[in-house]
Amino acid sequence: MGNWIKQQALKSAKEEQENERYGKLAGYFFNLSQLTYAALVLGALVFFFQSERITLMLVMMLITGAFLAYGLAIIGNELLKK
Repeated sequence: MGNWIKQQALKSAKEEQENERYGKLAGYFFNLSQLTYAALVLGALVFFFQSERITLMLVMMLITGAFLAYGLAIIGNELLKK
């Protein structure tokens, strides 16, 4: 019976370590999402207010930043669900 208890403790520790790993990886993707949003979307808005005209580059920065930030947040959320 002692060996079985040790195996269960090792299994539990391994699962806890795996959950922690997924949590940190999910946090990494959430941070990437925030940085992408700040760099592309907010950066495009700053350029817009400086130039006072809409260019294709600004629109592409807004769209790319929004989709990339959303995609990275979804990846982080899926990792947290595991």
